Amino acid sequence: MPKSQAQSVELPRIVDLDALDEIRETLLGALQAGPVDIDAQAVDRVSTNALFMLLSAAETAKQAKFTFTISRASDVMRASIEKLGLNDNFAPVLKG
Repeated sequence: MPKSQAQSVELPRIVDLDALDEIRETLLGALQAGPVDIDAQAVDRVSTNALFMLLSAAETAKQAKFTFTISRASDVMRASIEKLGLNDNFAPVLKG
């Protein structure tokens, strides 16, 4: 039975290809439990692949009818999203 309280996942300072496997596994576990809130305040560097992985996780949550939010995204993360033209894609999940 899914939990009603969001599972919190804190992103590391560097979210690159080396970090993706661990983050993906953490996200999969959290998504199986229910709603997910990503804390992205510490992000100093984020890869394009990581951003697409987060969008994929958001879609997985949507299909399962769970909420998926990214809270306190760092300025670096927001700039990366904007630079790649992904503002519209992230708008439904970015909070605060």
